[in-house]
Amino acid sequence: MGARHGLRRGHAASACPFIAFAAAAAVLLALPGLAAGDTHYYTFNVRMTNVTRLCVTKSIPTVNGQFPGPKLTAREGDRLVVKVHNHINYNVSFHWHGVRQLRNGWADGPSYITQCPIQGGQSYVYDFTVTGQRGTLWWHAHFSWLRVHLYGPLVILPKRAEGYPFPRPYKEVPILFGEWFNADTEAVINQALQTGGGPNVSDAYTFNGLPGPTYNCSARDTYNLKVKPGRTYMLRLINSALNDELFFGIANHTLTVVEADASYVKPFTVQTLVISPGQAMNVLLTTAPSPASPAYAMAISPYTNTQGTFDNTTAAAVLEYAPMPAAAARSLPLPALPLYNDTGAVTNFSRNFRSLASAQYPAAVPLAVDRHLLFTVGLGTDPCPSNQTCQGPNGTKFAASINNNSFFRPRTALLEAHYQRRYGGVLLANFPTTPPRPFNYTGTPPNTTFVQHGTRVVPLKFNTSVELVLQGTSIQGAESHPLHLHGYNFFVVGQGFGNFDPVNDPPKYNLADPVERNTISVPTAGWVALRFLADNPGSTTNGTPGSHSTDSVCGSCIATSTFT
Repeated sequence: MGARHGLRRGHAASACPFIAFAAAAAVLLALPGLAAGDTHYYTFNVRMTNVTRLCVTKSIPTVNGQFPGPKLTAREGDRLVVKVHNHINYNVSFHWHGVRQLRNGWADGPSYITQCPIQGGQSYVYDFTVTGQRGTLWWHAHFSWLRVHLYGPLVILPKRAEGYPFPRPYKEVPILFGEWFNADTEAVINQALQTGGGPNVSDAYTFNGLPGPTYNCSARDTYNLKVKPGRTYMLRLINSALNDELFFGIANHTLTVVEADASYVKPFTVQTLVISPGQAMNVLLTTAPSPASPAYAMAISPYTNTQGTFDNTTAAAVLEYAPMPAAAARSLPLPALPLYNDTGAVTNFSRNFRSLASAQYPAAVPLAVDRHLLFTVGLGTDPCPSNQTCQGPNGTKFAASINNNSFFRPRTALLEAHYQRRYGGVLLANFPTTPPRPFNYTGTPPNTTFVQHGTRVVPLKFNTSVELVLQGTSIQGAESHPLHLHGYNFFVVGQGFGNFDPVNDPPKYNLADPVERNTISVPTAGWVALRFLADNPGSTTNGTPGSHSTDSVCGSCIATSTFT
């Protein structure tokens, strides 16, 4: 769960040792039921490529020379084998965001946590099977800020004998929302980590890598979605931006949401939607039988309540019924999107999500809970090191934390410790399951804002049913906090504003048809309650895709104390 401010870097882990993954992979393939379906082979060549946006040309890391990267397609039950060749000077790893890594967490991507990063000049093969999932997910780099450029869609089709639980669309189109920085993004995040202030914001938002006509020098760099009248299209939307939740709409058109994070939902229709970093959403767009205009504008703009700076711009693309000159896109009226701080619009949209909860697609939410966890999430501070100027509050450094604990990367790689079953001096199984010092989380902050540091985990026994309440704080200002759970889906059973009430809030939970997701935002100055079954040993929680350092580690451990 990261934040939109500068985050603290822990000590670098030791160089990852060679680990014999081949034997483990062989065991995996021998397990019954996991090798069914077709096998799809892909090759990722990670190279530096010159790309020009906003009249700025720079060299960025790409997969196979593409920005965004290539689309991966599989069916539920298929196996994916992706061979990565790293030709750049940075270490790199890839995360298959939202894929349930059943008994093969080493294919999940977090560097030094579940795998060794792929060094320059080296190769690595990811090998995993898509089980019990269908819909839209995505892949991205999982090392520092390389995922600004290294990302792409992962489309999971239903099994051949199955269709969609809604009329089959005429065409399916992935649309990835992203960001463009004129500056070197690795320099941006390194400066923020050094000074403890907020990182410099992006120069533009993008549709499939293109900023569009609302930015200077970008009329020709506009994404055009060509459509036919009276047809239904399924837009596979993915928010691959670093930190910003985004509003999206199409002028004079409505959208029907049918899936979220590769789980079907009860369809609902909106004119504007909001999508958090890391989330994916399938929406149906039915085009006009007799359009009044040859084209309409599509747009994205940020939602945020941060007190820091953010990219407060709007990116546009074109829904095109008939060809039109690139310059004409500038004159298209933009859809009416909410103001950047319209929490009410976000809340009203979020309340629409419900699982299908049908016989074919049941909502298997745990009704009884074995472990209750209450995690406060938000920003605190670290003292400024001697002889250094820091840009956080009152000359400190911003530090994100959970239950006032901020992750500290040990010098022994967590992956190595787990492989050798030697945890002494590396991590502790004593992460606080409730806030160490309760206070008015969304009201008056505590007297001290300094956080503690450590490498701690909450170990869970296999098949433990868990309720995790994520409570936002306002210590350094209230804001929403995206959270992604690696290797799992979870059910969103409740959410609200203010402080969670363990007596009066649980009776209001939705246990009949709660939405199933892998990424959620803790509401601004509020809380969200999640339930899941810990049935996937080796999986981990993780923070916002913006910072995207892994929060947890090892065996059946689930939650720990880190943002970055």
